[in-house]
Amino acid sequence: MKVVNSLKTLKSRDRNNRVIRRKGRVYVINKTKPRMKARQG
Repeated sequence: MKVVNSLKTLKSRDRNNRVIRRKGRVYVINKTKPRMKARQG
């Protein structure tokens, strides 16, 4: 999992990326490519 400042760039890298809020943190996850994960801040 990458920790990044901006998730907008990571979201655009793949069609299946979704931005999700969990416990006050923002995540990018991808069901088809489980390695594509990122957390903000």
